Amino acid sequence: MPRVAAIDCGTNSIRLLLADAGGVGTAAGRLTDVHRETRIVRLGKGVDATGVLAAEAIERTRLALADYTAILRGADAERVRMVATSATRDAANREDFFGMVRDTLGTDAEVISGDTEARLSFTGAVGDLSAADGPFVVVDVGGGSTELVVGSVDGGEVQVHAARSVDIGCVRITERCLRSDPPTAPERTAARDLAQSVLAEAFEHVPVAEANTWVGVAGTVTTLSAVAQNLPEYDPERIHLSRLPLPELHRVADELLTLPRAGRLAFGAMHPGRVDVIGGGALIVAI
Repeated sequence: MPRVAAIDCGTNSIRLLLADAGGVGTAAGRLTDVHRETRIVRLGKGVDATGVLAAEAIERTRLALADYTAILRGADAERVRMVATSATRDAANREDFFGMVRDTLGTDAEVISGDTEARLSFTGAVGDLSAADGPFVVVDVGGGSTELVVGSVDGGEVQVHAARSVDIGCVRITERCLRSDPPTAPERTAARDLAQSVLAEAFEHVPVAEANTWVGVAGTVTTLSAVAQNLPEYDPERIHLSRLPLPELHRVADELLTLPRAGRLAFGAMHPGRVDVIGGGALIVAI
């Protein structure tokens, strides 16, 4: 069976999935994980204010990508696809980033639109869910953007009913509004007002009321689950398909938004690279 790889480079993190496609005992189109890895590189640091990718951010990403490239060569990956999202969409110097990727990985990075990102997020998110629990709304809070998608699964086929990507994410809202440690009450109010204003545009186009199940993906939501479960360390097996009741979501979100950096870092499952933006991400999820 062919061994394939996907690399997703966002505003805050770069992720690698190495997998075997198809094969005995698996349905057509299904993947068997071989290796997963995430690095926090903060490619989009400052992009919201400057409009360009910082040289040191591109270098952090290059170092992670070089490690990923070595993994892929050692694993004999036959096909590699890399996509880039919000930070690269917004950057005036994205050609510098593309050149770095080409030199390091040996292939081109593909910049996908926000709506394409939303549809891909939905397809991946509902793969392990029961169709009977649909329709679903998938929320993907990234570093620079948030995707909102409503859809269902019918006869094994994923059907996206509506999707929207808006320019609000954990890095963007933190850099704009949440500059103190911990954020002040006026900063928190400004952040909520901003998030509500931006997300209102998504809610106008995506009929979330028709959904039976809300599904959260990406690092903000998985970290919220880990904190709610009081996990001593980040454990994907306990986080995947976990359920977070709405009152508990709001409790954890408020706690992460009001704690100082040291308090957030004290959670065993908290990635050090996420500690300064988790409050902003939690605020977006809890809107």
